[in-house]
Amino acid sequence: MIMLFADVLKKLRRKKGLSQSDIAKQMYVTKSTVSRWENGTRLPDAAMIKRLSEVLGADVNTLLSAAAESDECPNIIMVDDNAVILNGGLQIIEQVLPNASVTGFTKPSEAVEYAKANSVALAFLDIEMGSVSGLDVCRELLEVNPRTNVVYLTAYREYSFDAWNTGACGFMLKPITPEGVREQLKKLRYPFLTGGEEQ
Repeated sequence: MIMLFADVLKKLRRKKGLSQSDIAKQMYVTKSTVSRWENGTRLPDAAMIKRLSEVLGADVNTLLSAAAESDECPNIIMVDDNAVILNGGLQIIEQVLPNASVTGFTKPSEAVEYAKANSVALAFLDIEMGSVSGLDVCRELLEVNPRTNVVYLTAYREYSFDAWNTGACGFMLKPITPEGVREQLKKLRYPFLTGGEEQ
């Protein structure tokens, strides 16, 4: 599926009459980076996709959509040791992302095992889960898959400073809301196809 973006990029670059080296120079990346994007071994992040659209004179949504197609049914997880909060949060995430496969975990270790067997596009993590910190769970998930978007959920604003040092892309104060989820989707480091929202 990652080849869809590669094919779109190649087509747009050739249409513009640019070489991979031309793109690399204008984007301040190496030629090998552009080559990886075009051979389907890497996907650029959202910021790079925006810069690509400017260099190619292409609609950013065309490139974002092609990148999103690399995961048609994204796996999304939520990890919270409070079952009531977890069940409520899962319903909200499914409402905002009806085409996603949404799975909840009260045990962080089970979430990490799930991530090892499934490519997780987005993880919502509680920060305080008994003796386990969501900050550590984030690090484990990113070791498994560096392209996992991680959003922290917490009732404590003071955690926000620690959270940014872990590679997460978002931070939400509880309770989780549809509006809050939508806001976080705009900030994802690695965007994916959301599939619209149920009305």
